[in-house]
Amino acid sequence: MQKLRPDMDIGHNIQRLRKASNMTQDQVIARLQLMGIEISKSTYAKIETNRMNIKVSELVALSKIFSADISEFFSGLV
Repeated sequence: MQKLRPDMDIGHNIQRLRKASNMTQDQVIARLQLMGIEISKSTYAKIETNRMNIKVSELVALSKIFSADISEFFSGLV
């Protein structure tokens, strides 16, 4: 499974987009699971704190959940 390299700190942007969507981590995880993305709360928390790489499939699913363009996950990083 393809993963993004950990050379960018996108966890903060994921957390920002989640909060802007007024969602809890549990709500995001439930939506991901409904989309067929199996993820635990601890794994999701590690993604938001940049302690774990995010899979491309997870990033695409999050963009749909947050109604965000993929570029928003990389905002302020380049």
